[in-house]
Amino acid sequence: GHGGVDGGATSCTGKLESGFNLEIALRLEDLLHLLGYDTKMVRKTDISVYTKGETIAQKKVSDLKERVRICNETENSVLLSIHQNYFSDSRYSGAQIFYSGVPGSRELAEKIQGDMIRTVNPGSRRTIKKADGIYLMDHIHCTGILIECGFLSNPQEEAKLRDPDYQKQICCVIATGVSNFLDG
Repeated sequence: GHGGVDGGATSCTGKLESGFNLEIALRLEDLLHLLGYDTKMVRKTDISVYTKGETIAQKKVSDLKERVRICNETENSVLLSIHQNYFSDSRYSGAQIFYSGVPGSRELAEKIQGDMIRTVNPGSRRTIKKADGIYLMDHIHCTGILIECGFLSNPQEEAKLRDPDYQKQICCVIATGVSNFLDG
């Protein structure tokens, strides 16, 4: 998620969401390769994938449309959109999965959300939610989930999200969930 002209949310220590997202996505890609899956990354560096636009707003719209195009032109795909959450009240924490209306998306979200709570976020009461009103999720034709890995507004969680070992734990949960879903 995000990248380039759209850095997303800014963490409580000043780090852009797009950096967290990219670090986690690259780790996840490595794990999925180890499990034998082909991957197609929307970005591997801090870039936007817009094709037109003069203002930042126009570039953001173009970037989203390009992401949809990439997903919809990739056969037999599953979208894993990596993000970080932010809220004005810093007490909130925990990963949360949003799912598209495409068949299989809810089941994939349930699997990964449950595994996140069991392994990475014990005690979390976060539940999956339908991704209504999220452009990318509303326009893809493949199974797709948006993974909010944690809250950048929570100092304790933000510190964990900066930790490569914690990022690996998140990626292991996601990769295992995807593998079980695809092989299931």
